[in-house]
Amino acid sequence: MKKIISILALGLVTLFTSSCTEQIRARTFGGELTIQVPKGQKLTMATWKESNLFYLYEEMDSNYVPKIKMFVESSAYGVLETKITFIESR
Repeated sequence: MKKIISILALGLVTLFTSSCTEQIRARTFGGELTIQVPKGQKLTMATWKESNLFYLYEEMDSNYVPKIKMFVESSAYGVLETKITFIESR
């Protein structure tokens, strides 16, 4: 009986996670997500609204050095934390 319940639970988790986008999985279950910021743009801010990730970017100045920026969730109990890496480029 335990084996059947385990298989059903695994099947449901697989079904749910396969039907979600990578962004929704990161937000809901924690984990890591990498986003390439459009070339020539720099990240200014990022925030969540429900399951949607919004990020603000603007044009780089000519002397700006592209960076890798992290948007990290710090949950109260240290579980299901999300880390989003934004990679800027010229």
